Amino acid sequence: MAVTVRPLTGAALDAALDGVARLRIEVFRAFPYLYDGDLAYERTYLQSYRDSESAVVVGAFEGEILVGASTAAPLTDHAEDFAAAFAGSGLDLGEVFYCAESVLLPEYRGQGLGHRFFDAREAHARRLGYKMTAFCGVQRAPDHPLRPTDYAPLDPFWRKRGYLPLEGAVAQYSWKDLDQVEESLKPLQFWIRTL
Repeated sequence: MAVTVRPLTGAALDAALDGVARLRIEVFRAFPYLYDGDLAYERTYLQSYRDSESAVVVGAFEGEILVGASTAAPLTDHAEDFAAAFAGSGLDLGEVFYCAESVLLPEYRGQGLGHRFFDAREAHARRLGYKMTAFCGVQRAPDHPLRPTDYAPLDPFWRKRGYLPLEGAVAQYSWKDLDQVEESLKPLQFWIRTL
């Protein structure tokens, strides 16, 4: 069955968030995130999308089953520690639309869905009058003990989409890694492009 991609807002967004939570828990277990998540935390984290009138979830569906999702909202509606990473950048945060997670089950990768996620989020941001889109990615040491030998960073894909790292814009965010007992802070580098 073909995968369909559609933007979700309002009630449709709200209805999809538990599926997004399950995808985040499953997909982000892999390197480089190594996220040991749970549904209760996810529901709290995803509340910011329910609270934002401008948020969008781009869902990838096989039939009615959510197999991938990508989220976005104004940067000013998101975590304060993310906005703090832009201090000193000279950018107007009110002009930045934050493209948060893109999570896709492994068997659906390599079919162009990542591009469709970005296309839909960027189109949504343009419709709302935003000038830039940004996202962040976790930074892990090249010699991290859980780094798979075949791991390929997404940097070339992001650059192809027109994104570049924003110098000095590094957020600190905390979560529990699979191989750790407690949460720890991780650096997340912001990437940005002009729409």
